Amino acid sequence: MSSEKARKLFEALDLDHDGTLTREEVINALRTKGPTLAAAGDLPQWGLGDTDASSALFDSADQDGDALLTLDEFAAVVDRRFGWR
Repeated sequence: MSSEKARKLFEALDLDHDGTLTREEVINALRTKGPTLAAAGDLPQWGLGDTDASSALFDSADQDGDALLTLDEFAAVVDRRFGWR
């Protein structure tokens, strides 16, 4: 079960709105939307990272290794990492 904050962040990062996140979407969305999301309180300021940090976040969330993140996979990591659960 995902938190509301995780769901909102997932939707903001899902650039093509297909219900999954690719590594490229996570990296690109955090780079382009991250500062705005952090300013709005939808992402912790320390959650903004460089490409390597975004890629590492993706890897830690991709539990089944299919190179796609579902909301459940994403939320399991960000809720814990950002203290949203």
